[in-house]
Amino acid sequence: METIGKVVHLYFHSPCFDGTVSAAITSTYLEQVRGYSEVLLHNVNYQLKDRWLAAELEHPCAIVDFLYHPAADFWADHHPTAFLNDETQHHYENRSGPDLFYDSQAPSCAGLIWRQWGTMLSPRPAHYKELVQWADRIDSARYESVEEAISLKVPPLQISLALAVSRNEAFSQHLVRLFREHSLNEVAARPEVQTEFKKGRTLHQRGFQRLKEAIRQTENGIVVFDVNGDGVIVNRYVPFYFYPHARYSAGIVRTGGKAKLTAMRNPWIEFSCAPLGQLCVPLGGGGHQRVCSILVQDEDPQMVLSKLLDSVAAWEQKRSTEATL
Repeated sequence: METIGKVVHLYFHSPCFDGTVSAAITSTYLEQVRGYSEVLLHNVNYQLKDRWLAAELEHPCAIVDFLYHPAADFWADHHPTAFLNDETQHHYENRSGPDLFYDSQAPSCAGLIWRQWGTMLSPRPAHYKELVQWADRIDSARYESVEEAISLKVPPLQISLALAVSRNEAFSQHLVRLFREHSLNEVAARPEVQTEFKKGRTLHQRGFQRLKEAIRQTENGIVVFDVNGDGVIVNRYVPFYFYPHARYSAGIVRTGGKAKLTAMRNPWIEFSCAPLGQLCVPLGGGGHQRVCSILVQDEDPQMVLSKLLDSVAAWEQKRSTEATL
């Protein structure tokens, strides 16, 4: 396919460290290997979920670390909830090829893209290997300890927090371009990144205290919480700092009159984990095996939380029953 001189549109999950790294690698591939002269970046997030399949995308287009769209010319994702219905999954399966790929077991989308397209790059940016390693680590919650996860001392975690704090879509796009040319240390040290990170660190410290006052552990080993998220950042790993032996955390963060439910498994305990992302789908959310979220719309957030906890309990009961047969 002749592409020289053409513009390609790249839709990437934002604000997200994995989505941003995925966009950096993909944009390099589209220019170097596919010959596009310019890559135009578009931020997408799960607030678009209900209208995503009806969206008219600019063409030609690539979508990375986000929901499958039948109009995608290039697509890569690793979320178990990547297909909004059976029809779109069948559509993908009938046209899959070297520019459309999916692996729900991949720790990150960036790593999946790197293994698929990285070998084709020439020159192959040496610093991309470290970007991918940290995308794997951050997106799959594979930190050495809870202390590492919440300390915010290493450059990639500072960048990730800066992304979470910034409300400007241009900031994510700016980071995509920086990732293409600079190491994580260099990107984290930039003044604009440090400015956002320092804002985030203050909000993180406030959120730590607010969460400390709100969390409790249920009898079946799940930490639950319901906190006001206005003016703070609630770090999803903090519950395991206070309750290191809890198997899951699940709670509600209320911000600006809206409520978001988040749940995750304890990544520092070995056990058979309920498929949180799949369990969230009937409740209007999605995510990974280990992490999920739901933007609560018209229901009582506490009722949604109860439904999720019931789903986890039912899954574990079923698994326990099957193991004894």
